Amino acid sequence: MANKPAITIIDKTDQLALYCERWAKMPFITVDTEFMRERTYFSQLCLIQVASENEAAIIDPLADGLDLAPFLDLLANKNVLKIFHAARQDIEIFYHLMKQVPAPLFDTQIAAMACGYGDQIGYEPLIRMTSGATIDKGSRFTDWARRPLSDKQLIYALGDVTHLIDAYKILLKSLQEKGREDWVREEMAFLLDPSLYFVKPEEAWRRLKLRSVRPKELGPLIKLAEWREREAQHRNVPRQRIIKDDAIFELARQAPTTPEAMARCRSISGGFERSSQAKGLLNAIEAGLKIPRDRLPKLNDDRDRTPVPADIMELLRVLLKHKCQAENVAPKLLASVADLEAIARYDEPDIPAMKGWRRKIFGEAALKLKRGELAMRLKDGEVDIFELNG
Repeated sequence: MANKPAITIIDKTDQLALYCERWAKMPFITVDTEFMRERTYFSQLCLIQVASENEAAIIDPLADGLDLAPFLDLLANKNVLKIFHAARQDIEIFYHLMKQVPAPLFDTQIAAMACGYGDQIGYEPLIRMTSGATIDKGSRFTDWARRPLSDKQLIYALGDVTHLIDAYKILLKSLQEKGREDWVREEMAFLLDPSLYFVKPEEAWRRLKLRSVRPKELGPLIKLAEWREREAQHRNVPRQRIIKDDAIFELARQAPTTPEAMARCRSISGGFERSSQAKGLLNAIEAGLKIPRDRLPKLNDDRDRTPVPADIMELLRVLLKHKCQAENVAPKLLASVADLEAIARYDEPDIPAMKGWRRKIFGEAALKLKRGELAMRLKDGEVDIFELNG
């Protein structure tokens, strides 16, 4: 039986500072986190896993007296590349701790899409397909906030960064051979946008599915969503625990101005109208009703649009699939369904698929197909797309 690998757990600030001093001399580190979020608005950081080519360790952010400042300084160090897999949630956690986005970044999930490993590939299949290693995911959904952690949990957690080193090297080599480093660099720039990691309460309404909101309902809806977001952030609880989406829509539609009128709303539980929260909701509705109609945001109403012909959408899907297979790139990285709809609807839509390398590979061809300048045929059992002359 193989010896159990020794795992270093960092739980002292001076110990963390020494590791970070060594990691700061490395060209890159791999990073992952374990967190809990079921009962909170902000993620509860439970573990940080870090590896370089020389060493790997686990940082315990729940350890008494541990100051994460040395590691946060490392994340801000522009000379060290930080490698994540599916980085969005990890970055959100660190953004709230350090008030900036860690940089520079490399996301292996995005790189894998550019290398032909499929759309949003998970960590375990990526490692299996690149380095051939296998990962036991049995500890994935355990309680990471409970101490002590088991050996199985620690081995699993550390594996999320040690295997990532080989995957990164393989993906980087593939990107260099294909000349696609700029593709990934462009996507990494998108991840550096701070607005991805914090919802401004006044913008919270944009997260709602505005299926059939009437103009007179929009003001109350905006203010109700803003009030809920502030409450959720202040109390650090999931927004749905404050008030559910269905209740926001009903309150915006009914626009009650008194506790008695609120009590008649079906989505409001009995007695809620007498609570302190009810007063906040009534104030939000009143503020929303006072917003002048000409100061409300304009909504894109799909009901006023001519439906996109299904045949055109199908042709664009065939073209997208053909281009992705030819270039060995994941479809979601090249164009979304919304991109296809925009191309079908407009001559020069302002969408990612019509910019940069995406336009060169797919966007221009999509416009030519729409204009009738490209044709498709079956040749040797495969779809052949060719340009028409004249």
